[in-house]
Amino acid sequence: MAYDVAQLLQMSNTDLDNLFSQSPAGDIPDGPAKGTAIIASGTKFSQEIAEFVNIFGWQGKTFDRTKGVLRNRITIFGISAIIAKVYKAPSWFDNKECIVLDYSDTSVVAHWIRDEIRLIGPDFYLGRVYWGKKPLIHFSLQFGAAAQAQG
Repeated sequence: MAYDVAQLLQMSNTDLDNLFSQSPAGDIPDGPAKGTAIIASGTKFSQEIAEFVNIFGWQGKTFDRTKGVLRNRITIFGISAIIAKVYKAPSWFDNKECIVLDYSDTSVVAHWIRDEIRLIGPDFYLGRVYWGKKPLIHFSLQFGAAAQAQG
């Protein structure tokens, strides 16, 4: 089944967790991705919250596969900040392979944050955010044409 952001925003946390668990890690992505925070998933507020976060905060990530790093794009000015190391490792969620976005050694601001992503469709990743080892929220990343269509 092909997924889009609107579908993910309507899914419950349990459904998002199941989709994440059933999906492969995929290749480490390269280039810019449009990000969508999935907060209050499965509620009527999810879309509005995601739009607010996207306009006034986090807009996505830009990956450099060769260097094994990424930068988050934040604020309405599209500033690249908050660097993370990118590598494959077992997920804290289900111990299956995922792509880890590790801020522990690269960011004073976000050193306690770990993101994990898996491929759920062509150029489309579902992610989980951890604060320490505690799950926080889900998010999606769209690369290529899908990112341009949503942008």
